Amino acid sequence: MTKKYSFYVYIMASETGTLYIGMTGNLQVRTAQHKEGKIEGFSKKYSCKKLVYVYYEEYNQVYDAIEREKQLKKWRRKKKENLVNKFNPHWKDLYNDLL
Repeated sequence: MTKKYSFYVYIMASETGTLYIGMTGNLQVRTAQHKEGKIEGFSKKYSCKKLVYVYYEEYNQVYDAIEREKQLKKWRRKKKENLVNKFNPHWKDLYNDLL
């Protein structure tokens, strides 16, 4: 029997609408790191601190989760916005729902 691992693909947004897509095995910790500006790079540079979309999948390998993250990153902005609008039409910060 193969053990399945849980990973989240998520989207963070800045106040100006910049979107960041990431993948993690611990959504609560990772989101807190974004909010506190502890993750160097794109999300810190553009202040992507609002969790607006969460997608949960189980994979046998972390590589499969990374491939899903890469797939979403290649999407055009409009398609990403439509994804958020479908599940979170008011772009509410979902972080408090994790606590």
